[in-house]
Amino acid sequence: MRTNDSEIETEDRVAPFGQPLPPGQIGRLTKVYRELLDAIGEDADRQGLAKTPARAARAMEFLTQGYRQSVEEIVNNAIFDSEASEIILVKDIELYSMCEHHLLPFIGRAHVAYIPNGKVIGLSKVARIVDVFARRLQIQENLTTQIAESLMNCLEPNGVAVVVEAKHLCMMMRGVEKQNSIMKTSCLLGAFKEDARTRSEFLSLLKD
Repeated sequence: MRTNDSEIETEDRVAPFGQPLPPGQIGRLTKVYRELLDAIGEDADRQGLAKTPARAARAMEFLTQGYRQSVEEIVNNAIFDSEASEIILVKDIELYSMCEHHLLPFIGRAHVAYIPNGKVIGLSKVARIVDVFARRLQIQENLTTQIAESLMNCLEPNGVAVVVEAKHLCMMMRGVEKQNSIMKTSCLLGAFKEDARTRSEFLSLLKD
């Protein structure tokens, strides 16, 4: 049964996705958001904001659920024997994360490739691995590496390649306020790093 907003203000709630925050944390977050509204000069009791602290606490619980997930539980043994030996690429995986420097979102997509070494992973699990690390306070450089290394560790393929491209609201909404800049990061492991032809094939697949 879905918990309504008025109950959320006084009770902890199980998150609709992932694991909930530990007992008491939703209440603490709600209090913090109320204090934030007071600190910027708002009236936290006015009609439009009365339930905002509770809603914001629920949103933060969801946006940081990656701290309460692990790659092992996400993969859940969805690794299968296979004779495939060519590049497997999952393109355009949407990702939403939070910049750890300003607590503002960055939004983009990840392209994840690997070369099987006798085993393949369930297709949806690749996207879920991306989300495990995206749903934490992050910088894009670390996010890219974490995705690649986790897939390398759980699947032990001949190589892994990850490219992430994203727009950062901390650069768009504040600071230099540049609206069209896109940051691209990559992490190449195994054959993708060591073999120029394999790397070139991966890059050409990204363009298709």
